[in-house]
Amino acid sequence: MATILVVDDEPEIVTLLRFVLERDGHKILEAGNGQVALERLGVEPPTLDSGLPDLIVLDIMMPVMDGYELNNRLQKENRTKAIPILVLTAKGQKMRDLFEMAPNVAAYVQKPFDPKMLRELITGILTSKKPA
Repeated sequence: MATILVVDDEPEIVTLLRFVLERDGHKILEAGNGQVALERLGVEPPTLDSGLPDLIVLDIMMPVMDGYELNNRLQKENRTKAIPILVLTAKGQKMRDLFEMAPNVAAYVQKPFDPKMLRELITGILTSKKPA
């Protein structure tokens, strides 16, 4: 299936996402903040041979580097700017508005979330990403 990078500083959320998405056969990678995600993606430091995920599930409020800054950095890199992002956050409309103009944001889900709905949303994003 797909490789999904979960960028969230809440271990409980990461564990829940891993449980739900691995049941569908997805490979889950983890990063506890935006800086770790940049390293995993081979952006900082630059590593061209780093594999890229099919989707990033991104929290907004995290230590070191938040999701908004991470997405800005991803948009500046040719290798990462087309990776679809599913924003998953406890923050409301104000934070959602910050992501509205980002071309790579495929969906926005507010915590707490229904795992079944999230699973279906991710399946839809991954299906629409595949070439026809």
